[in-house]
Amino acid sequence: MNVPKLRFKEFNDEYINLKYKDVLKIKSGRDQRQVECESGIYPILGTGGQIGKTNSFLYDKPSVLIGRKGTINKPQYMETPFWTVDTLFYSHIYEPNIPKYLFYSFQNVNWKKYDESTGVPSLSSSTIESVECNIPSKEEQLKVADFLSLLDKKIELQSKKIEDLKLFKKGLNKNIFSNLNNKFKIGDLIIEYNKKTSTNNQYKVLSSTANGIILQNEYFNKQAASSDNSGYKIVPRGFITYRSMSDTGEFHFNIQNIIEIGIVSPAYPVFTINENIVNKDYFVYYINENKSFKNKILSSKEGGTRYALSISKFRDIKLDLPSLKHQKEYSKLLMAYNQKIKQEQNKLDKLQELKKGLMQNMFV
Repeated sequence: MNVPKLRFKEFNDEYINLKYKDVLKIKSGRDQRQVECESGIYPILGTGGQIGKTNSFLYDKPSVLIGRKGTINKPQYMETPFWTVDTLFYSHIYEPNIPKYLFYSFQNVNWKKYDESTGVPSLSSSTIESVECNIPSKEEQLKVADFLSLLDKKIELQSKKIEDLKLFKKGLNKNIFSNLNNKFKIGDLIIEYNKKTSTNNQYKVLSSTANGIILQNEYFNKQAASSDNSGYKIVPRGFITYRSMSDTGEFHFNIQNIIEIGIVSPAYPVFTINENIVNKDYFVYYINENKSFKNKILSSKEGGTRYALSISKFRDIKLDLPSLKHQKEYSKLLMAYNQKIKQEQNKLDKLQELKKGLMQNMFV
């Protein structure tokens, strides 16, 4: 039967196989005459950054929109008046089809498969209209659209919660990292550690990434290190390392806290710190998140097409620290916020995975 794998139990009719030209009519914004409004400012929707506002609108009925050039795989849905540039199509919906259901139906299509260009991704109205779709009854369309709309709302609220937490943390950073008077040279705070392996595969190989220390065979899903890793630097638990080469100029410092002893490429500096002066968690957080300090790192970088930050250059950088007591207090607070953001991001990831699974099973 022509039915989805997952549907609401009160429905059992087969879906009707149609083409999008049978359920909607696609037009280009450029081809339409503006409708003057008495008041209000309305969005101009388009791709390639052509976003703005106008005092008139083109269309004010529920509509499904999709890019014609550039971004062709991110449909939009509008219920309020809007104007479009010619890079975006909008749809006049034929009854008894529900615009919101067709919006989700559009999301379930791999539009990149219909790309007609060898350069900038492009879709024509005739291509969109010729794509096959399977449509249930109006009642089932409403049920599916309402259900997925509620899920989208949860995703939107969860995303907003994360953005609010990040915004608050940004303000917290600004407050914590300002008005600091205790200047130190990093070379006076760190203790380099240069012990190396004497045999191949003496310890597990690690990678230092923007998301922390990771076992290299898990990160790359294979052993990506040299076939002979003798001479690799040893990183005991609690020691700090970073990748000294960067394509972007960003350098991320990590505390190795996943295994007792690991190893990294000889190009990775390894060090610990003088904990009588500086709190380890605060120190790593400071050099990773303090914007003004990150600018100092950028000014100290070496290299042409790729950036390098040697341990000798790193040692010469100066930083401002609060008292050790305040460092410990701040690190607990900042780590708590980081953990909260991580937890909320995990919730968002699960919601997005849930929607992805539902979309794969609720449409034919």
